[in-house]
Amino acid sequence: MRPLSDTETKVMFKKIMKYIGERVKLLIKRPDGNYCFRIHNNRVFYVSEKHMKLAATMPKDMLVSFGVIFGKFTKTKKLFFLHITALDYLAPYAQSKVWIKESSEQHFLYANHVMKSDLARITDGTPRNAGVIICNSKDVPLGFGVAAKSALECRHAGPVAIVAFHQADLGEYIRDEDKII
Repeated sequence: MRPLSDTETKVMFKKIMKYIGERVKLLIKRPDGNYCFRIHNNRVFYVSEKHMKLAATMPKDMLVSFGVIFGKFTKTKKLFFLHITALDYLAPYAQSKVWIKESSEQHFLYANHVMKSDLARITDGTPRNAGVIICNSKDVPLGFGVAAKSALECRHAGPVAIVAFHQADLGEYIRDEDKII
């Protein structure tokens, strides 16, 4: 367990900022205390400073996990992939959201893209290629995506046009249950 290097921090924050913008600061300075990011075995953990100090007392080879996994780096450390466990922490600060119809939730949770026919609504002003949080009609976050079309383009798109590309969803827990972290 160690703090992230400058390059790792830039890569990770760039990815997170795609979804929540400048609100990244709110992840670190929270009302319930200060939080930080630590890396262990190429996985980035989001943990309170209090718990991080407790985890630091454990030997590295005995430490499996601490805090919440936010994502992981590739072996080259040039790419960072958000993990679905970060969804609950990013959703309240999301700049752009896509709400899907109740009948389309299962379709998205099986790792399919969001089509125009699945769309219930989209945040006004969502640009193309922006990171979006996919929610159901009851505003429960279901996963991450990337806007394939801007909010304006969605109005004129056909029913089978892709509105948001799938990146991660809550169904990964079930699909990947036999894989070990």
